[in-house]
Amino acid sequence: MHIERHRNMRKLLPLLLLTFFLASCGASKRSTTYKKRTSNKVESTSSPNSTVGKIIKHAKSFEGTRYKFGGTTKKGMDCSGLIYTAFATEDITLPRISRDMAKQGKRISLLKVQEGDLVFFQTNKSRNVINHVGLVVYNKSGVLKFIHSTTSRGVIISDISEAYWNSSFVQARRVL
Repeated sequence: MHIERHRNMRKLLPLLLLTFFLASCGASKRSTTYKKRTSNKVESTSSPNSTVGKIIKHAKSFEGTRYKFGGTTKKGMDCSGLIYTAFATEDITLPRISRDMAKQGKRISLLKVQEGDLVFFQTNKSRNVINHVGLVVYNKSGVLKFIHSTTSRGVIISDISEAYWNSSFVQARRVL
């Protein structure tokens, strides 16, 4: 009986891990429907020597890095790992999980978002929990862009006006 239970648990473990993976960092089939942009180059208006400028520059150094659950390096990065790593370069410690990051700093209106602020999303509509985070890298003339890591395309810069991100947006927070 004990051996049979152990075998059943070994069969369930991969299923549980897959379920957890799909619920993290913006996993969704909808995330693959974006149109390719002609250019992802976004120039930050923050001073490159300011704290915000350095955090953004470090986050952008991971553009193109593939997605890896729990990743925090060029070999692979998840959404909260990207934010955690970028802020750590300036000795700012944030929680490692996006839903815990969403409790830090001050909640702000999307209209007041600045470069360096965090934007949070709920991409799994069957679970009422924040599971994705991005770092605002540009906000000018009504155009708000953020860097993040997606399961389908890795570390990219997206526009909050894209239908998927706009409908998944939950809140913005200022931690600096």
